[in-house]
Amino acid sequence: MQNFDYHKPNSVDDAVNHMKSSDDGKFLAGGMTMLPTMKQGLAAPKDLIDLVGVGLNGITENSGSLVIGAMTTHADVASNATVRSKLPALADLAEGIGDRQVRAKGTIGGSISNNDPAADYPAALVALGATVKTNTREIPAGDFFVDMFETALAEEEIVVSVSFPTTAQAAYAKFPNPASRYAMVGVFVANGPDGARVAVTGAGSSVFRVSAMESALDGGFSSGSLDGISVPADDLNSDIHASPEYRAHLVSVMAMRAVDACS
Repeated sequence: MQNFDYHKPNSVDDAVNHMKSSDDGKFLAGGMTMLPTMKQGLAAPKDLIDLVGVGLNGITENSGSLVIGAMTTHADVASNATVRSKLPALADLAEGIGDRQVRAKGTIGGSISNNDPAADYPAALVALGATVKTNTREIPAGDFFVDMFETALAEEEIVVSVSFPTTAQAAYAKFPNPASRYAMVGVFVANGPDGARVAVTGAGSSVFRVSAMESALDGGFSSGSLDGISVPADDLNSDIHASPEYRAHLVSVMAMRAVDACS
């Protein structure tokens, strides 16, 4: 790891000012990706701006939505009584991220800002129609995730919170890598006022929806409605853990399991 200057701002504005004055700065949330990347020599920012003290953690309920601060840890999302009551699928998703140590330090804001193609939260945001609030604007989840490790965030923009509409039925089913617990394929299904949504993570370069499954579920919300529906393997990820064809198969299986688990 190369030398860097460490900054611990006490407000969002202070953090943004540090970034503006840096030639090569990076924001640090939980550090679950940034720190290992720096240790491997794959990233060497001159300035590391820690967001731990800027006051972005906490969970509140507001007009039928759950508002989760960007620095709220996965463990807090998983154990929070309000999330458990109003959106249990999101709590279950958070409980399945990584191991206990990762859940204790990793944050929802850091996860979505990094946009790892195998991260869990993006599927929940897209399926639930969440809104990402930054220090300058609000971004619908469907517009936030752009491509592998790429989001709509500008260089000096910080995620402040994520707002999730509560929905009547939702569930997440994941086939995890046995070592990392990252999703080889994860499918979040939600059935809300605007109809069914099916969002997939782990299979492609970024989270994506499956319109054919959504249309089928709008015609009858049961796993049987998904019989015979599959996604093309052409653009899916391929690695030592799974071929594109296997991931395409897993999308169908996980989607059915998620629908069966909806509550």
